Amino acid sequence: MTTQELAIKAVESLKAEYPDALCSLDYEDPLQLLISVRLAAQCTDARVNLVTPALFERFPTLEAFCEGTEEEIGELIHSCGFFRAKARDILGACKKIRDDFGGKVPDNMEDLLSLPGVGRKTANLILGDVYHKPAVVTDTHCIRISGRLGLTKSKAPEKVERDLWAVLPPEESNNFCHRLVLHGRVVCTARNAMCEKCCMNGFCPKAGVE
Repeated sequence: MTTQELAIKAVESLKAEYPDALCSLDYEDPLQLLISVRLAAQCTDARVNLVTPALFERFPTLEAFCEGTEEEIGELIHSCGFFRAKARDILGACKKIRDDFGGKVPDNMEDLLSLPGVGRKTANLILGDVYHKPAVVTDTHCIRISGRLGLTKSKAPEKVERDLWAVLPPEESNNFCHRLVLHGRVVCTARNAMCEKCCMNGFCPKAGVE
């Protein structure tokens, strides 16, 4: 079986197992997703979802964020960790979106990467979930399970992203990554790969699984 054939089987199996491939972060507009993803760095999505209702109530619009301060934003996101850096990036990104992009979250990789605190993982998530473009979001679950599947031999996010671009159907790429997150939380976890429960058990080479 070629790597591309393996990728197709993984796509089909995960689609059957997790038909609803949804982002686990709660948001109502592109800006809220951008901010939530920044908060999720080294923090759980569940914790972010507990924090953002009060944050977005206090700052309901881009303009409201731009008029805020790092200190006030930091107080509201304190429990997400690294709150000073995250508050600085959130305020900086909002001002740049206002000043350079007409108040709209950019819809292309280059402009997204110009925003403070935005890396390729965040940019791909915005492109896929907001603008419905092909995207590969290489979070820790994606990197781990792609490696176990034999779709990549790397653990470097950008290399994993390139490897997945080479084998995934573009129209399936974004949802495939969401499904890997769901699968990684309940079956193919970092500590315990529960292969007996896995929908891909019949073809996964289980690379690196003891």
